[in-house]
Parts: sequence; structure tokens; C-alpha cells
Amino acid sequence: MKDLFDLSGKVALVTGGSRGIGEMIATAYVANGVKTYISARKAEACNETAARLSEIGECISIPADLSTMDGINALVAAINSREQQLDILVNNAGAVWGAPIDDFPEDGWDKIMDINVKSPFFLTKALLPLLENAASAEDPARIIMVGSIDGLNVNQLPVFSYGPSKAAVHHLARTLASHLADRHITANAIAPGLFPSKMTAHTIDTLGEQIRQGTPLKRHGKPEDMAGIAIYLASPAASFVTGVVIPVDGGITGAKPTL
Repeated sequence: MKDLFDLSGKVALVTGGSRGIGEMIATAYVANGVKTYISARKAEACNETAARLSEIGECISIPADLSTMDGINALVAAINSREQQLDILVNNAGAVWGAPIDDFPEDGWDKIMDINVKSPFFLTKALLPLLENAASAEDPARIIMVGSIDGLNVNQLPVFSYGPSKAAVHHLARTLASHLADRHITANAIAPGLFPSKMTAHTIDTLGEQIRQGTPLKRHGKPEDMAGIAIYLASPAASFVTGVVIPVDGGITGAKPTL
């Protein structure tokens, strides 16, 4: 029982790992003995985060633009050149697009669906051999999809492609869980509420206090909150958990009063 949350010696890849929720997850893994690769589109930011996290553990930067198949293939090739197996894949890279419904552009819809849904599927597909090399019945390899409570609830802001994309991410996690169970690979999704980050800055500026007041626990998410769920899903404690979507939102989804 004392090793229930032990991750030491594992290898992880966290996409979108240079900032926000990805950085929170990467920090948790590095601090708990996981050799952690992070990827992000902006090389400078990715390298800076990896350098900072390397002061507490092992973190390697592999910048890549996952909005294209070329970028996905380049990241996979880089991981394959360095590792024989991958214990944990965190599909966190994502984007949001806001515009009034009358002006919402086709490229805004397509960009969000491509980055948030298409890219994690094809990245996961390409990394399956490494995940299978790490997998066993007693200790499955882990796929962790980062969705959003916007995939469970309805956002008041005009981000019309974001919520549907995150609902698709949640269902993709369930689909992967079903199809990969016989390969000893689990797949689960985290549905974060409001965590301070560059992507959520506008939401916090416009609706942050309203959301905080409407949250049963009366606060926004903290890095420790994201670290806890990310460690749990990657640890022996969650070896029998697959195909679930776990809101980490202070009670907005499951405990907010209806009246």
C-alpha cells in the first residue's frame, strides 16, 4: 500500500507542457521521479520550462507543432529515437477560439477540432507501440486526455467549437479505453474547471468572480489540484480505472445546486 502512488522510474510525455495545466502536470511528474518529456509549439517557452523543471528532476523539451501531421510525426520520431517504451501519455495540447456566432469562421471551427481532437488521436495512434512496450496486466500504460467541464456543461462565452471539441475528447477517451483494454492500456479524461493560465486569462477577467461564487468550493483550481489527479491516474492506485471522465472543478459539475 505504501507504493500506491509511486511513479518513480516511469517515462511520460505531456503535450502542451510548457504552460498552464500541462506545466502543472509535468511539474507533478518530474517532482515524483518521472522522466518527463514536454512538447509545445513555441520552442523558447518549451525549452525554458524544461530547464526550470530540470532543477527538480528530469525534464526534456521537444518542441513540436501538433496542429499538423508533420509536427506529430516529428515528435513521435524524436521520442522513438530516445525511448524504448512510454508509460504515460498526457494529451493536453489544446486551443480555444472565440467569436460571435454570426461571425464565427470556418477556420476557427476547424483549427479547434484539429488541435483538440484530431491531433491527440493521431499522436496516440503513432505512440501505441511504445505504450504497448510499457504495458502489463498488473501495471497498464496510461493515456490521459485533458478535456474540460465545457465538454460537460455549456460555456457562456462565444467559444462555439471549444465545448464540442472537449466533449469529443471525453468520448475519445472512452473509445480508446474500450479498444485498447486488451493491450493493457488504460485511457481516462480529466475535465478541469477554471484554472488560472494564459488560455483562461480572458475568462478570469470577465467571469472569474462569477465562476468562483458559483463554485461550491468557492475558489479556482490550484496546481496542486491538477497534480493530484494526474498522479492518481498514472499511478498503481488507478490501474483498474479506465474509460472515465473526472471533473476537477470544485463541484461545478457534480455538486452545484440547481436552485
